[in-house]
Amino acid sequence: MLTVAIGGLGPIGLRLARALDGGVEGLRLVAVAARDAEKARAAVAGFAAPPVVAAIGDLAGLADVVVEAAPAAVFEAIVAPAVEAGRIAVISSAGALLPRMRLVERARQTGARLIVPTGALLGLDAVRAAAEGNVESVTLVTRKPPRGLAGAPYLDQHGIDVTAITAPTRVFDGTAREGALGFPANVNVAAALALAGIGPDRTRLEIWADPTVARNTHTVRVEADTVRLTMTIENVPSEENPRTGRITPLSLLACLRGLTATLKVGT
Repeated sequence: MLTVAIGGLGPIGLRLARALDGGVEGLRLVAVAARDAEKARAAVAGFAAPPVVAAIGDLAGLADVVVEAAPAAVFEAIVAPAVEAGRIAVISSAGALLPRMRLVERARQTGARLIVPTGALLGLDAVRAAAEGNVESVTLVTRKPPRGLAGAPYLDQHGIDVTAITAPTRVFDGTAREGALGFPANVNVAAALALAGIGPDRTRLEIWADPTVARNTHTVRVEADTVRLTMTIENVPSEENPRTGRITPLSLLACLRGLTATLKVGT
């Protein structure tokens, strides 16, 4: 039995907490943390086994597995203590990890593990396998309804008003590292792809504000000596946060199941 703590009770964390409270073999939810502690207590009050509502920095002392499901601004407050305590940290904000790769080095020293689930993307198993050989290029093309990109720092810096866009418009073309900095709430998929493959400086990213799509759409293209891949996923946006796909908390749940599963499918 692994105990689990969740940092963040937004559309990702709360759905995951409810699923764990419903019963998942080998896993037990013991603690949660959120910016508003009173709201968090109300959210879990009706659980079959209400978890402790703790301070974010205390989660690592309460559970074997710490799940980061919060805004990127508090990423380090959740993950760093887990690394120091030698815990398993499951990360949803992969984009926030890219500028903090020192946490990976520290985890090697403490025995911690950092796990980045597939999230709202697809095909990371295939990309990881290809990266064991020679990969020529990896490109991610992301298309979102304009409102799903609103508020990104890159758009503000370049004076781009996505609410005024009426036709598909490419608003960013660069590396995954640059995209993670400019769109911290939107491109965790790019960071996960980069970490699975050839790194954030060689992984190319295009972001389109597209009023013709209703779903967050990601297309991955890989050219390698062993395979040519083209994969597309169309995610239903979360009702609470259009920047996040509804599949993301389910991906986290599947990742957690894999930690204790007798049969685990996929690398």
